[in-house]
Amino acid sequence: MTRTSQPTRSKSPRRKSWTELIDDICNGTWINPLTGGRPHTSFSSQIVIEDSLASREAELVGSIGFDPPYTIVSDQTTHGVLGERIARSLSSLGAVREIILDHPHADMPTVRALSDQLEPQHSVVAVGSGTINDLVKFATCLRQQRYCVFATAGSMNGYTSSTASITLDSGLKTSRPAQLPTGTFVDLEVCAAAPPWLNAAGFGDSLCRSTAQIDWWMSHRLLGTLYRHEPYLIEIPDELNLMAHAGGIASGDLEAVGTLFRVLTLCGLGIAFTGVSNHGSMGEHQISHYIDCFAGDRHPGSIHGQQVGVATLTMARIQQSMLDSEYPPVIAPTEIDLNDMTRRMGEDVARQCAKQLGRKSLDGRGADRINETLAGIWPELRSECLEIVVPVDRMRTLLARAGGPVTAGDLGLAVEFYREAVCHAHEMRDRYTFSDLAAASGALPALARVER
Repeated sequence: MTRTSQPTRSKSPRRKSWTELIDDICNGTWINPLTGGRPHTSFSSQIVIEDSLASREAELVGSIGFDPPYTIVSDQTTHGVLGERIARSLSSLGAVREIILDHPHADMPTVRALSDQLEPQHSVVAVGSGTINDLVKFATCLRQQRYCVFATAGSMNGYTSSTASITLDSGLKTSRPAQLPTGTFVDLEVCAAAPPWLNAAGFGDSLCRSTAQIDWWMSHRLLGTLYRHEPYLIEIPDELNLMAHAGGIASGDLEAVGTLFRVLTLCGLGIAFTGVSNHGSMGEHQISHYIDCFAGDRHPGSIHGQQVGVATLTMARIQQSMLDSEYPPVIAPTEIDLNDMTRRMGEDVARQCAKQLGRKSLDGRGADRINETLAGIWPELRSECLEIVVPVDRMRTLLARAGGPVTAGDLGLAVEFYREAVCHAHEMRDRYTFSDLAAASGALPALARVER
């Protein structure tokens, strides 16, 4: 995997510290501007983001109370990028053991294999991004061990989240409760030198904030589900700054990649305010999960953030189509076609997904109740959602500028399968989104057919 030789440096003004605000949140000193109070959150994580961490690795690991012996977990790529350097640094403190995974997948067989290799007395250090972080996070959580992580690319927002995306033995990809790393260490020069498509994937993963917020707000207003403002209060100002730096993601600009990491970090920390990932994972993530679970031989090898970026544009189109109407959708009772789900998903996964779908399904009386609610609140709900909208054309331009794919075809994914994912991804989770609303009103198949 080729890495750029040298990150570029923009001439825009630099903040005092990359972890401004992040430090306040972790220290419990952040004040909610809406309430004037300090939210009751608990963080036991140290987050360090610097232009360079070269020669500081042992100091940083020691600062979080990690003593030798150490186990460093990486893969074949991240070992060469950063793992070797960290091993040399930590060897000055004591014994170091390296586990170098061969093209790992974030699934339960790999979790079990990794767990069997971890020694209970060792301090565990992950070196990598999405797959490595999720594997080590989940395996150490199951073993009740702490871990820390050194990032190698800004490809996803899971570094500072307390959940891990893991594919179960059945083949169903789920978000599992896990743990925060004790330390998250980001060397921006290393991450800015990563292949540009990796950081563009992180941009795609963060782009969904507006579509996820619209889905979550609609679910809250329509069904009374939990909703919290805090994740958006901490993230949106930096998101606006990131949009201004979109082109720098593709060129490896240090300021752009640093801004990306701030947004990814703040999004991950948002889970501590809510206990759930809804603020950054709704309809668009379900489409990505469907691709990973059911593409099989049709999967082009695209990664999570790339898929989420494309799916975010799809969800934005679905939401905009429905919000353009002055009249609310009229929904029908939920139909769970287990035979068709089994045909597409296999028996075990179909049964699990049918259970998830059943949690948000509506019988005739429930559909009538929702239609009555929609008739009463639609003008207000529509206005509230439109205030959150980031125009889809603007998101598409920014994603392309960052170097990310913008269509299923760009991903290398068969368009007919992508349309299937758009039509059926809402069956996978019990989170209620505009895809559920579009499916229940009969509009979703036509909306899926415009995808390319």
